[in-house]
Amino acid sequence: MYLKRTLEHVLTKASGQFPVLIVTGARQVGKTTLLKHCSSNRTYVTLDDPLALELAKSDPGLFLQRFQTPLFIDEIQYAPELLPYIKIAADTEQKAGAFWLSGSQQFHLMKGVSESLAGRVVVLDLLGFSRTELTDNAGRFDPFLPGSKDMSIRQTRKSSLKLKELYRIIWRGSFPDVAINEKKDRSMFYSSFMQTYLQRDVRDLARVGDEMSFIRFLKICAARTGQLLNYSDMARDADITPNTAKAWLSILKTSGIIYLLEPYHSNLSKRLVKSPKLYFLDTGLCSYLSGWSSPETLESGAMSGFILETWVVVEILKSYLHNGYQAPLYYYRDRDKKEIDLLILKDGVIHPVEIKKTASPSNRMVRHFSVLKNLGVKTGEGGLICLADRSLPLTENVLSIPVGML
Repeated sequence: MYLKRTLEHVLTKASGQFPVLIVTGARQVGKTTLLKHCSSNRTYVTLDDPLALELAKSDPGLFLQRFQTPLFIDEIQYAPELLPYIKIAADTEQKAGAFWLSGSQQFHLMKGVSESLAGRVVVLDLLGFSRTELTDNAGRFDPFLPGSKDMSIRQTRKSSLKLKELYRIIWRGSFPDVAINEKKDRSMFYSSFMQTYLQRDVRDLARVGDEMSFIRFLKICAARTGQLLNYSDMARDADITPNTAKAWLSILKTSGIIYLLEPYHSNLSKRLVKSPKLYFLDTGLCSYLSGWSSPETLESGAMSGFILETWVVVEILKSYLHNGYQAPLYYYRDRDKKEIDLLILKDGVIHPVEIKKTASPSNRMVRHFSVLKNLGVKTGEGGLICLADRSLPLTENVLSIPVGML
Protein backbone atom coordinates (compact mmCIF):
# COMPACT_ATOMS: atom_id res chain seq x y z
CA MET A 1 0.00 0.00 0.00
CA TYR A 2 1.40 3.40 -1.02
CA LEU A 3 0.17 6.69 0.40
CA LYS A 4 1.08 9.88 -1.43
CA ARG A 5 3.73 11.98 0.32
CA THR A 6 3.72 15.77 0.39
CA LEU A 7 7.41 15.79 -0.55
CA GLU A 8 6.65 14.27 -3.98
CA HIS A 9 6.00 17.55 -5.78
CA VAL A 10 9.04 19.17 -4.15
CA LEU A 11 11.22 16.23 -5.13
CA THR A 12 10.10 16.38 -8.76
CA LYS A 13 10.62 20.14 -9.00
CA ALA A 14 14.05 20.06 -7.32
CA SER A 15 15.24 17.15 -9.45
CA GLY A 16 14.54 19.24 -12.54
CA GLN A 17 16.91 21.95 -11.32
CA PHE A 18 19.85 20.18 -9.62
CA PRO A 19 22.08 17.32 -10.82
CA VAL A 20 22.10 15.70 -7.34
CA LEU A 21 19.18 15.25 -4.94
CA ILE A 22 19.45 13.81 -1.44
CA VAL A 23 16.59 12.70 0.80
CA THR A 24 17.59 12.29 4.45
CA GLY A 25 15.65 11.02 7.45
CA ALA A 26 15.56 8.35 10.12
CA ARG A 27 15.35 4.68 9.28
CA GLN A 28 11.94 3.33 8.27
CA VAL A 29 10.33 6.72 7.44
CA GLY A 30 9.84 5.76 3.79
CA LYS A 31 12.77 7.36 1.93
CA THR A 32 13.38 4.40 -0.37
CA THR A 33 9.67 3.83 -1.01
CA LEU A 34 9.16 7.48 -1.92
CA LEU A 35 12.13 7.68 -4.26
CA LYS A 36 11.31 4.37 -5.95
CA HIS A 37 7.72 5.50 -6.45
CA CYS A 38 8.89 8.72 -8.10
CA SER A 39 11.55 6.98 -10.22
CA SER A 40 11.09 6.40 -13.90
CA ASN A 41 13.65 4.25 -15.75
CA ARG A 42 16.20 4.97 -13.02
CA THR A 43 18.93 2.49 -12.05
CA TYR A 44 18.63 1.46 -8.41
CA VAL A 45 21.44 0.22 -6.17
CA THR A 46 21.52 -0.09 -2.39
CA LEU A 47 24.70 0.03 -0.33
CA ASP A 48 23.07 -2.40 2.09
CA ASP A 49 24.26 -4.92 -0.53
CA PRO A 50 27.78 -5.98 0.66
CA LEU A 51 29.07 -6.47 -2.90
CA ALA A 52 27.85 -3.06 -4.08
CA LEU A 53 29.27 -1.45 -0.93
CA GLU A 54 32.65 -3.09 -1.37
CA LEU A 55 32.87 -1.82 -4.96
CA ALA A 56 31.73 1.68 -3.98
CA LYS A 57 34.41 1.95 -1.29
CA SER A 58 37.28 0.25 -3.07
CA ASP A 59 36.76 1.60 -6.61
CA PRO A 60 34.22 4.48 -6.75
CA GLY A 61 35.07 5.26 -10.35
CA LEU A 62 34.30 1.73 -11.51
CA PHE A 63 31.11 1.76 -9.45
CA LEU A 64 29.78 4.76 -11.38
CA GLN A 65 30.76 3.13 -14.67
CA ARG A 66 28.86 -0.02 -13.78
CA PHE A 67 25.69 1.78 -12.62
CA GLN A 68 24.60 4.30 -15.22
CA THR A 69 22.66 7.52 -14.71
CA PRO A 70 19.94 8.39 -13.99
CA LEU A 71 20.93 6.59 -10.79
CA PHE A 72 19.37 6.13 -7.34
CA ILE A 73 21.90 5.16 -4.65
CA ASP A 74 20.30 4.06 -1.37
CA GLU A 75 22.11 4.39 2.02
CA ILE A 76 24.81 6.63 0.56
CA GLN A 77 26.28 7.35 4.02
CA TYR A 78 28.03 3.97 3.96
CA ALA A 79 30.30 5.05 1.10
CA PRO A 80 31.22 8.76 1.35
CA GLU A 81 34.08 7.90 -1.02
CA LEU A 82 31.52 8.10 -3.84
CA LEU A 83 30.70 11.78 -3.33
CA PRO A 84 33.79 13.32 -5.06
CA TYR A 85 33.21 11.00 -8.04
CA ILE A 86 29.54 11.96 -8.17
CA LYS A 87 30.67 15.59 -8.27
CA ILE A 88 32.92 14.89 -11.25
CA ALA A 89 30.17 12.96 -13.05
CA ALA A 90 27.61 15.69 -12.37
CA ASP A 91 29.95 18.36 -13.73
CA THR A 92 30.73 16.22 -16.79
CA GLU A 93 27.15 15.26 -17.67
CA GLN A 94 25.58 18.63 -16.82
CA LYS A 95 22.21 16.91 -16.48
CA ALA A 96 19.53 17.71 -13.93
CA GLY A 97 18.34 14.78 -11.83
CA ALA A 98 21.28 12.55 -12.72
CA PHE A 99 21.78 11.31 -9.15
CA TRP A 100 19.24 10.58 -6.42
CA LEU A 101 20.69 9.65 -3.04
CA SER A 102 19.17 8.66 0.29
CA GLY A 103 20.75 8.45 3.72
CA SER A 104 19.81 8.02 7.36
CA GLN A 105 22.81 9.63 9.07
CA GLN A 106 22.85 13.35 8.46
CA PHE A 107 26.16 14.14 10.17
CA HIS A 108 28.48 11.91 8.12
CA LEU A 109 26.41 12.43 5.00
CA MET A 110 26.15 16.22 5.17
CA LYS A 111 29.83 16.61 6.00
CA GLY A 112 30.71 14.87 2.75
CA VAL A 113 28.04 16.77 0.82
CA SER A 114 29.23 20.18 1.96
CA GLU A 115 32.78 19.32 0.98
CA SER A 116 32.06 17.65 -2.37
CA LEU A 117 28.71 18.71 -3.77
CA ALA A 118 28.23 22.36 -2.76
CA GLY A 119 26.14 24.17 -5.36
CA ARG A 120 25.20 20.93 -7.12
CA VAL A 121 22.83 19.36 -4.63
CA VAL A 122 19.44 19.91 -3.02
CA VAL A 123 18.79 18.26 0.34
CA LEU A 124 15.26 17.31 1.40
CA ASP A 125 14.23 16.00 4.83
CA LEU A 126 11.60 13.28 5.25
CA LEU A 127 9.93 12.46 8.56
CA GLY A 128 7.21 9.90 9.26
CA PHE A 129 3.68 10.28 7.92
CA SER A 130 1.98 13.56 8.71
CA ARG A 131 -1.72 13.70 9.51
CA THR A 132 -2.41 15.35 6.15
CA GLU A 133 -0.76 12.39 4.42
CA LEU A 134 -2.62 9.83 6.52
CA THR A 135 -5.93 11.53 5.64
CA ASP A 136 -5.08 11.51 1.91
CA ASN A 137 -4.48 15.28 1.77
CA ALA A 138 -0.79 15.19 0.80
CA GLY A 139 0.29 18.35 -1.00
CA ARG A 140 -3.02 20.09 -0.43
CA PHE A 141 -1.91 22.51 2.29
CA ASP A 142 0.83 25.10 2.70
CA PRO A 143 3.08 25.06 5.78
CA PHE A 144 1.06 25.71 8.92
CA LEU A 145 0.63 29.38 9.84
CA PRO A 146 -2.16 30.84 12.00
CA GLY A 147 -4.25 33.40 10.16
CA SER A 148 -3.11 32.37 6.69
CA LYS A 149 -5.53 31.79 3.80
CA ASP A 150 -4.55 28.14 4.05
CA MET A 151 -6.26 27.90 7.44
CA SER A 152 -9.65 28.50 5.85
CA ILE A 153 -8.93 25.64 3.43
CA ARG A 154 -7.99 23.40 6.34
CA GLN A 155 -11.37 24.12 7.95
CA THR A 156 -13.21 22.71 4.94
CA ARG A 157 -11.96 19.17 5.59
CA LYS A 158 -13.29 17.02 8.39
CA SER A 159 -11.18 18.33 11.25
CA SER A 160 -12.79 16.56 14.20
CA LEU A 161 -10.28 14.44 16.08
CA LYS A 162 -11.59 13.09 19.36
CA LEU A 163 -9.44 12.39 22.40
CA LYS A 164 -9.27 8.59 22.10
CA GLU A 165 -8.51 8.62 18.39
CA LEU A 166 -5.89 11.34 18.82
CA TYR A 167 -3.99 9.39 21.47
CA ARG A 168 -4.27 6.19 19.44
CA ILE A 169 -2.51 8.01 16.57
CA ILE A 170 0.08 9.43 18.97
CA TRP A 171 0.68 6.04 20.63
CA ARG A 172 1.13 4.11 17.37
CA GLY A 173 3.41 6.72 15.82
CA SER A 174 4.10 7.87 12.29
CA PHE A 175 6.48 5.24 10.88
CA PRO A 176 4.74 3.88 7.76
CA ASP A 177 4.82 0.25 8.90
CA VAL A 178 2.71 0.92 11.99
CA ALA A 179 0.85 4.07 10.94
CA ILE A 180 -1.02 2.52 8.00
CA ASN A 181 -1.06 -1.13 9.02
CA GLU A 182 -3.31 -1.69 12.03
CA LYS A 183 -2.43 -5.40 12.03
CA LYS A 184 1.24 -4.64 12.59
CA ASP A 185 2.29 -5.41 16.15
CA ARG A 186 3.49 -2.06 17.48
CA SER A 187 5.76 -3.39 20.22
CA MET A 188 7.40 -5.88 17.88
CA PHE A 189 8.02 -3.15 15.30
CA TYR A 190 9.68 -0.76 17.76
CA SER A 191 11.73 -3.54 19.33
CA SER A 192 13.06 -4.46 15.88
CA PHE A 193 13.61 -0.78 15.05
CA MET A 194 15.71 -0.30 18.18
CA GLN A 195 17.86 -3.34 17.43
CA THR A 196 18.58 -2.10 13.90
CA TYR A 197 19.15 1.47 15.10
CA LEU A 198 21.64 0.41 17.76
CA GLN A 199 23.49 -2.01 15.49
CA ARG A 200 23.75 0.28 12.47
CA ASP A 201 23.41 4.00 13.18
CA VAL A 202 24.74 4.22 16.74
CA ARG A 203 27.78 2.04 16.14
CA ASP A 204 28.57 3.90 12.91
CA LEU A 205 28.25 7.36 14.45
CA ALA A 206 30.13 6.79 17.70
CA ARG A 207 31.74 4.16 19.82
CA VAL A 208 29.17 3.69 22.54
CA GLY A 209 31.05 1.56 25.04
CA ASP A 210 28.06 0.65 27.19
CA GLU A 211 25.03 -0.08 25.02
CA MET A 212 22.76 -0.52 28.04
CA SER A 213 23.72 2.95 29.32
CA PHE A 214 22.85 4.40 25.92
CA ILE A 215 19.44 2.72 25.97
CA ARG A 216 18.86 4.04 29.49
CA PHE A 217 19.80 7.53 28.30
CA LEU A 218 17.45 7.17 25.33
CA LYS A 219 14.59 6.28 27.69
CA ILE A 220 15.40 9.30 29.86
CA CYS A 221 15.20 11.51 26.76
CA ALA A 222 11.83 9.99 25.85
CA ALA A 223 10.48 10.73 29.33
CA ARG A 224 11.53 14.38 28.91
CA THR A 225 10.00 15.08 25.51
CA GLY A 226 8.41 18.53 25.34
CA GLN A 227 10.62 19.82 28.16
CA LEU A 228 13.65 22.07 28.50
CA LEU A 229 16.95 20.34 27.84
CA ASN A 230 19.13 19.98 30.93
CA TYR A 231 22.36 18.11 30.23
CA SER A 232 23.42 17.89 33.89
CA ASP A 233 20.15 16.40 35.12
CA MET A 234 19.97 13.91 32.26
CA ALA A 235 23.60 12.89 32.74
CA ARG A 236 23.03 12.37 36.46
CA ASP A 237 19.95 10.24 35.88
CA ALA A 238 21.76 8.14 33.26
CA ASP A 239 24.94 7.91 35.37
CA ILE A 240 27.13 9.36 32.63
CA THR A 241 29.16 12.55 32.28
CA PRO A 242 27.59 15.75 30.89
CA ASN A 243 29.99 15.61 27.93
CA THR A 244 28.82 12.08 27.14
CA ALA A 245 25.20 13.28 27.37
CA LYS A 246 25.96 16.03 24.84
CA ALA A 247 27.67 13.57 22.50
CA TRP A 248 24.79 11.07 22.71
CA LEU A 249 22.19 13.79 22.16
CA SER A 250 24.11 14.76 19.04
CA ILE A 251 23.81 11.14 17.84
CA LEU A 252 20.05 11.15 18.47
CA LYS A 253 19.65 14.40 16.55
CA THR A 254 21.92 13.28 13.72
CA SER A 255 20.05 10.00 13.22
CA GLY A 256 16.62 11.64 13.13
CA ILE A 257 15.35 10.53 16.54
CA ILE A 258 14.99 13.91 18.28
CA TYR A 259 14.43 17.56 17.37
CA LEU A 260 15.74 20.50 19.38
CA LEU A 261 13.52 23.59 19.34
CA GLU A 262 15.61 26.69 19.94
CA PRO A 263 14.47 29.71 22.00
CA TYR A 264 13.72 32.91 20.13
CA HIS A 265 16.48 35.53 20.37
CA SER A 266 16.37 39.25 19.68
CA ASN A 267 18.49 42.16 20.79
CA LEU A 268 15.81 43.19 23.27
CA SER A 269 15.24 39.78 24.85
CA LYS A 270 18.13 39.45 27.27
CA ARG A 271 15.93 37.69 29.86
CA LEU A 272 15.14 34.68 27.69
CA VAL A 273 16.11 31.18 28.77
CA LYS A 274 18.76 29.88 26.37
CA SER A 275 18.25 26.09 26.58
CA PRO A 276 16.45 24.36 23.69
CA LYS A 277 13.41 22.14 24.16
CA LEU A 278 13.67 18.44 23.38
CA TYR A 279 11.10 16.69 21.18
CA PHE A 280 10.99 13.12 19.89
CA LEU A 281 10.29 13.09 16.17
CA ASP A 282 8.09 10.02 16.49
CA THR A 283 5.60 9.87 19.35
CA GLY A 284 5.11 6.12 18.92
CA LEU A 285 8.80 5.44 19.57
CA CYS A 286 8.72 7.92 22.45
CA SER A 287 5.71 6.18 24.02
CA TYR A 288 7.31 2.76 23.53
CA LEU A 289 10.56 3.81 25.22
CA SER A 290 8.59 5.42 28.07
CA GLY A 291 6.75 2.15 28.72
CA TRP A 292 3.15 3.19 27.96
CA SER A 293 1.33 -0.02 27.09
CA SER A 294 -1.82 1.48 25.57
CA PRO A 295 -3.26 4.75 24.23
CA GLU A 296 -5.51 4.91 27.30
CA THR A 297 -2.68 4.74 29.83
CA LEU A 298 -0.69 7.28 27.79
CA GLU A 299 -3.62 9.72 27.71
CA SER A 300 -4.28 9.48 31.44
CA GLY A 301 -0.63 9.39 32.51
CA ALA A 302 1.94 11.96 33.57
CA MET A 303 3.25 12.45 30.01
CA SER A 304 -0.16 13.19 28.51
CA GLY A 305 0.30 16.93 27.98
CA PHE A 306 3.95 16.70 26.94
CA ILE A 307 3.30 13.97 24.36
CA LEU A 308 0.42 15.98 22.87
CA GLU A 309 2.66 19.04 22.59
CA THR A 310 5.33 16.86 20.98
CA TRP A 311 2.89 15.52 18.39
CA VAL A 312 1.60 19.01 17.51
CA VAL A 313 5.08 20.56 17.20
CA VAL A 314 6.30 17.71 14.98
CA GLU A 315 3.17 17.91 12.78
CA ILE A 316 3.87 21.61 12.23
CA LEU A 317 7.54 20.81 11.60
CA LYS A 318 6.49 18.26 8.96
CA SER A 319 4.28 20.83 7.24
CA TYR A 320 7.43 22.86 6.53
CA LEU A 321 10.01 20.14 5.82
CA HIS A 322 7.70 18.11 3.57
CA ASN A 323 6.98 21.23 1.53
CA GLY A 324 10.71 21.79 1.06
CA TYR A 325 11.13 24.67 3.54
CA GLN A 326 13.33 25.15 6.57
CA ALA A 327 11.11 25.34 9.64
CA PRO A 328 11.21 28.86 11.23
CA LEU A 329 10.12 27.51 14.62
CA TYR A 330 11.11 28.75 18.08
CA TYR A 331 9.69 28.93 21.59
CA TYR A 332 9.56 31.67 24.22
CA ARG A 333 10.31 31.41 27.92
CA ASP A 334 11.69 34.09 30.19
CA ARG A 335 13.04 34.00 33.73
CA ASP A 336 9.62 34.95 35.04
CA LYS A 337 8.45 31.58 33.61
CA LYS A 338 6.19 33.21 31.05
CA GLU A 339 6.18 30.73 28.20
CA ILE A 340 4.76 30.40 24.69
CA ASP A 341 4.93 26.89 23.26
CA LEU A 342 5.73 27.85 19.69
CA LEU A 343 6.69 30.94 17.70
CA ILE A 344 6.51 30.77 13.90
CA LEU A 345 8.58 33.48 12.26
CA LYS A 346 7.68 34.56 8.71
CA ASP A 347 8.80 37.71 6.90
CA GLY A 348 9.82 39.36 10.17
CA VAL A 349 6.45 38.68 11.80
CA ILE A 350 6.03 36.38 14.82
CA HIS A 351 2.95 34.14 15.01
CA PRO A 352 2.49 32.71 18.53
CA VAL A 353 0.98 29.27 19.11
CA GLU A 354 -0.11 27.69 22.38
CA ILE A 355 -0.95 23.97 22.75
CA LYS A 356 -3.45 22.83 25.36
CA LYS A 357 -5.17 19.54 26.15
CA THR A 358 -8.61 21.09 26.52
CA ALA A 359 -11.91 21.18 24.66
CA SER A 360 -12.87 24.49 26.29
CA PRO A 361 -10.36 27.12 25.12
CA SER A 362 -10.32 30.57 26.69
CA ASN A 363 -8.42 33.82 26.21
CA ARG A 364 -6.71 33.27 29.58
CA MET A 365 -4.75 30.41 28.00
CA VAL A 366 -3.04 32.83 25.59
CA ARG A 367 -2.40 35.64 28.06
CA HIS A 368 1.38 35.34 27.68
CA PHE A 369 1.15 36.34 24.02
CA SER A 370 1.16 39.94 25.25
CA VAL A 371 4.85 39.72 26.26
CA LEU A 372 5.85 39.58 22.59
CA LYS A 373 5.35 43.32 22.17
CA ASN A 374 8.43 43.77 24.38
CA LEU A 375 10.61 41.96 21.83
CA GLY A 376 10.51 44.80 19.33
CA VAL A 377 9.17 42.69 16.46
CA LYS A 378 5.80 42.69 14.74
CA THR A 379 3.30 40.12 16.04
CA GLY A 380 0.87 38.49 13.64
CA GLU A 381 -2.16 36.31 14.17
CA GLY A 382 -1.80 33.52 16.71
CA GLY A 383 -3.57 30.32 17.61
CA LEU A 384 -4.47 28.02 20.47
CA ILE A 385 -4.33 24.41 19.25
CA CYS A 386 -6.70 22.30 21.33
CA LEU A 387 -9.36 19.59 21.25
CA ALA A 388 -12.28 21.93 20.48
CA ASP A 389 -14.63 20.90 17.67
CA ARG A 390 -14.42 24.18 15.74
CA SER A 391 -12.33 27.28 15.37
CA LEU A 392 -13.49 30.36 17.30
CA PRO A 393 -11.93 33.78 18.03
CA LEU A 394 -10.39 34.10 21.50
CA THR A 395 -9.05 37.63 21.06
CA GLU A 396 -8.85 40.06 18.17
CA ASN A 397 -5.82 38.27 16.71
CA VAL A 398 -6.01 34.76 18.20
CA LEU A 399 -8.16 31.82 17.15
CA SER A 400 -8.76 28.47 18.75
CA ILE A 401 -7.61 25.80 16.28
CA PRO A 402 -8.95 22.21 16.46
CA VAL A 403 -6.05 19.76 16.59
CA GLY A 404 -7.65 17.91 13.66
CA MET A 405 -6.86 20.88 11.38
CA LEU A 406 -3.13 20.03 11.48
